[in-house]
Amino acid sequence: MTDGTQPGGTTGGSMADRTQPGGTTGDTAWAAEGVAPRPPWLKRLVRSRVARAVTAAGLVGVLLGAGTVAWRTETLPLLSPDPCWNTFDSELTERVFGDRETVAETQRLRPDPNSRTAVYGQCRITSYKDEAQERAAKQLTAQVRRPAGYGRQDVWPAEFLAADMVPLGSGLPGMVSPVRAWLALPEGCTGRAGILSAPAVVDLATGDLAGSGLIPENDLKNRAALAAAVVAVTNGVLRELGCSGTYPAPVPDKLPALVGWQDAKPGAFCGVKGLSVPTAYSDSLGRVRVGPDGGATRTCEAGGRYAPGDLRLTTVVDPTLAQVFADEAGYGGTRLDRTKGGPEGFGSVDVTRGVYLAQCQTGEVAFVIERMKAVSSVAGKGPNLIRALLPKYVEAEAERLGCGPIRLTLPEALE
Repeated sequence: MTDGTQPGGTTGGSMADRTQPGGTTGDTAWAAEGVAPRPPWLKRLVRSRVARAVTAAGLVGVLLGAGTVAWRTETLPLLSPDPCWNTFDSELTERVFGDRETVAETQRLRPDPNSRTAVYGQCRITSYKDEAQERAAKQLTAQVRRPAGYGRQDVWPAEFLAADMVPLGSGLPGMVSPVRAWLALPEGCTGRAGILSAPAVVDLATGDLAGSGLIPENDLKNRAALAAAVVAVTNGVLRELGCSGTYPAPVPDKLPALVGWQDAKPGAFCGVKGLSVPTAYSDSLGRVRVGPDGGATRTCEAGGRYAPGDLRLTTVVDPTLAQVFADEAGYGGTRLDRTKGGPEGFGSVDVTRGVYLAQCQTGEVAFVIERMKAVSSVAGKGPNLIRALLPKYVEAEAERLGCGPIRLTLPEALE
C-alpha cells in the first residue's frame, strides 16, 4: 500500500498481508497490540444522548425475523456493548454524528453459506434531528464482506474505488474519502482470497457520492472521522472473529490532500502521459479529478459536474484487490488475450467497460476504463470511448508501473 513495509522490516506483498494483524489467536508472525480496555461503567452510563436498536439476526435483505430491542442510554444496561461489534463508543459516535440521538442495528458476524462473495454481516447507525426519530440527519452503514465486482452485479468498485479515495497511510491496507472508507482484513484471519474472489474488507458508507467535494472544510472533517471509524470498526471485527492484533489509528494530518476537479491536460489525460481523448469528446471530458498514487488504486474521473463523473479510469495495483475485476475481465465482453512479448494477461471489452488484468512483477494489476454515464460527442459522431482509450491507457500505465510492454490489439467491433 503506502510504503509496503511489514512489521519486522520486510517489504512487498499484497493488500491483505501488509502491516497487519497476523491472523488467528496465537499467530506469532505479527506482534499484536493490546486491545483497548472497555470504558469505565460510569462513562458508559452517562454517555450522550444515544438510543440504540440492536438486531441480532440481520439487516435489509438478510433479516431472519428476529425481534428488535430498543432503549435509551438513561436505562442502558451497564454491560451492553457499543454498536457495530463494540466499536462505536460515545467519543467516536459524537465525532461521526455530532451530538444527536442515534439508533444502531447490528448483525451477528458469520459467513453466509449461500453467498460466493462471503457476506459476514453489517451494521447501520442512524442519527436523527428530533427525539421522535421522524427526521433522519445522517446514516452510516458498515459491512464486512468480500467484494465481488461487476461480473456478479456488485457495485462495490463504483462506490469504494472512486477518485477521491486516498490511502489511509501508516501501512493500513485501505482507503478513505469524505463519504466512503474501507480496510482489508488480514488473510490470516479470514482465509486467503480465491482466484476469482477479493480479500475480505470492512467498508463504511455515509451519504451520497455526489456530496464529496462540495465543502472542503466539511470534507476534511468527515474524512478524518471516517478514517478513525473504519480502523475502530475493523479492530472490533477482528475481536469478534477471534483474530489477534489491532491496526494502528490513522493520522488525519498525514492523509493526502483532498482530491479536487481540474482542467484536463492535453496529451496527458487523467495525468497519464501520452494519453488523449478523441477530439469529439474534448469538451465533454474537459474536467478531471485524479486520485493520488501510493494506495491500492489510482483512479481518475472525467466529465460531468459532480462525482462520479462520466468516465472513470482505474489502475488497481494491489494483486488481491485486482481480483474484484477478474470475472469482468474473463467474461464481461469480447475477449482480449495477452499480447506477444508482454506479461501474461487477459481481459474483455464491450461498449461501456474495458478490463485487462496483467501479471506484473508485483503481482496482478487491473486496468479498467468504464463509462459511468452517457458522454456526448460533437455531432454525436465520436468513436466508442472505451475502445479508443483502452489500448493506450493499458500501454501507458503498464510502462509507468514498470510492467510493460503491453500492446493490446482489439478485435474488430461488430457492426
